[in-house]
Amino acid sequence: MPQFLVAGYLPDDFDPSQMDEAAGLRIHELNKDMIAAGVRKFACGLGQAKSLRSQTDGEVLITDGPYLETKEHIGGFWILECADMDDAMSWARKAVAATRGQGEVREIFFMPAPEEN
Repeated sequence: MPQFLVAGYLPDDFDPSQMDEAAGLRIHELNKDMIAAGVRKFACGLGQAKSLRSQTDGEVLITDGPYLETKEHIGGFWILECADMDDAMSWARKAVAATRGQGEVREIFFMPAPEEN
């Protein structure tokens, strides 16, 4: 069965103190529903980011914050195993409603490494 990344985005000026108890309860309830439905493989929130960019001299430049200049950043994500994109989108709608934010869904492509002889 295909797997999907459901990413939740926060405004760039997000203040964690803005999260009230009700928001946490909505997210926990959604996680319980996902587990009960057997679709949730993994879920987590994310902290501060470091960005890495390959340089022409072979070095890697490391900076604080998201790679691209944006007005929002990824705040957390779920890995779901769903029948299809429509099923994943249904769960993503619930995630956006629970977080009162915005999100994105992407199918995860996995190619196992060839077996070594």
